[in-house]
Formats: sequence, C-alpha cells, structure tokens
Amino acid sequence: MSDDRETVEAALEDDETALEDDETAQDEIEAADDEIESAQDEIESALEAVASEPSYCTYTEYREGIEVADLPATGADAEGVEAAVFEQLYGVEDPEMPISVVDLGLIYDVSVVDGHATVTMTLTYTGCPARDYLQEDVRLAAARAEGVDTAEVELVWSPEWSLEMVTEAGKADLREFGVSV
Repeated sequence: MSDDRETVEAALEDDETALEDDETAQDEIEAADDEIESAQDEIESALEAVASEPSYCTYTEYREGIEVADLPATGADAEGVEAAVFEQLYGVEDPEMPISVVDLGLIYDVSVVDGHATVTMTLTYTGCPARDYLQEDVRLAAARAEGVDTAEVELVWSPEWSLEMVTEAGKADLREFGVSV
C-alpha cells in the first residue's frame, strides 16, 4: 500500500509541476498578447499620422521651382564657365531620342561658384527609367567644362516638364526623329 501511496504522491507532484508550467506558459502568452496589442496600437497611430500628411516620393525633395516663363534654360545669356558648362550639356542626349537634354528643356539652371558647378534639371516624368543614367551623364558633362573642378546635379520636379519647354531646335530634332510636336 505504501507503493500505491508513493505512486499517487508522485503523480500529484507531476500534476502540480505541469499545472505550474501551464500557468507560466499562460503568463507568457498573456505578456506576448500585451506586446502585440501595444505594437498594433503604435502601427495604428503611425498610419493615422501618415494618412493625415501628403504622400511624397521618398527620393524627391518637393519645393516650388522657377517660373515656367524663364524656361527653357539654354545658356544663350550664359558667360564664362557657365557658358562652357552649357556647351558640354548640349552634347548629352536623351537615351531614347537623339535630342540634347538642353533642347529637350530638361535643364532649368546652371550655376558655377568657386569651380563647383550645379546643374538644376528635371526629367520628362518622375518614373523615368533613365533617371540615374541621365543625372550621371549631365554631372560628368558639367565636370568636363573648363573651369569646373566638381559638379553636381540637382533634380527638381517643379515646374513639371512639358512640351512647351522644348526649344525650336529640339522640336525640329523630334520631328526629324518622327515625333509629332
């Protein structure tokens, strides 16, 4: 009979241990549920904050640009190093059409200060697949100009590009290429 009693006591101890393990597991589950609920609250708050603000492309700085009436920037009035930069930019063609980025109206401004050229430009649309290619070609062309030590390209979206920005020479090039303008 003592064996039966020991067996029952051992079984009771096992049950108590299992019950404690279950309670510990339940506590861990409740703590995890609390963490999940807290994370969901944070996500909801973040989504509400984002929904109340305009949604912009993460690669773009949005600000007002120069007046459309001042475009296209062709370098006609440029002098010195800036004129040399424009001369180089006329050699950069759009990768899809044989027309210079200047005549296409993509160049908005060129400035050179202490040997550093900044070319402000746009693209025909924000999702342009040639974005990186064109920016690097423009940067390298500006850097080749005599009097330029370093060059950078500032990509802007305001004002947005339109066919009105294409120069007359550019329109002639587009017509020759078969584009109706």
